[in-house]
Amino acid sequence: MIAAVVFDLDGVLLQSEEVWDDVRERYVRERGGRYDGEVQRAMMGMSAPEWSAYLHEHAGVSDEPDAINQKVVERMLEAYRSELPLLPGAIEAVRRTADAFPLGLASSSNRAIFEEVLRLAGIEQCFRATVSSEEVARGKPAPDVYLEAARRLEVPPEQCAAVEDSHAGIRSAEAAGLRVVAIPNASYPPDEEALRLADAVVGSLDALTVEVLRG
Repeated sequence: MIAAVVFDLDGVLLQSEEVWDDVRERYVRERGGRYDGEVQRAMMGMSAPEWSAYLHEHAGVSDEPDAINQKVVERMLEAYRSELPLLPGAIEAVRRTADAFPLGLASSSNRAIFEEVLRLAGIEQCFRATVSSEEVARGKPAPDVYLEAARRLEVPPEQCAAVEDSHAGIRSAEAAGLRVVAIPNASYPPDEEALRLADAVVGSLDALTVEVLRG
């Protein structure tokens, strides 16, 4: 029986992968680094410490990881304050789900970023527990961030449903033992192998009903 729901943020509630991609690409190229499809895909689901280190070690950015993280976060906040790219139905889906379940958030975004996003969207009070993957040992696709979200919700993982869009996120939630409802990211779709791990697949947030979450 499902007793709580944990949302991902990027690609589920926010059409943000393009923003992350643009911000990081401009930053990397300004510093003479390499930014291509391999780099972009490798970072999907990584925590801030992981992708900052990856850019330093593999993409040729000479800045130290902490400096990379700080500058990218500053640019992301500036972009979101200028225009928040909420996906259609995001606010309604969160509020509808919060009426039926306690909610958690398990995000690869930095806490400073997702707290500002939730505030700007006016839905911060809908979430009982939030976790950034920078607060756990490993980012997605490892299960750590979902296990921590369930712990903070005080609900066993197997009694939680996750709402995910990406290959790394689906694998993370499935590995943690949650029921996985996938809303495939249109711009960066999950691979078929990952999608087969989902318990349910819907085409949009409008189709994310209480019945689908409960299974």
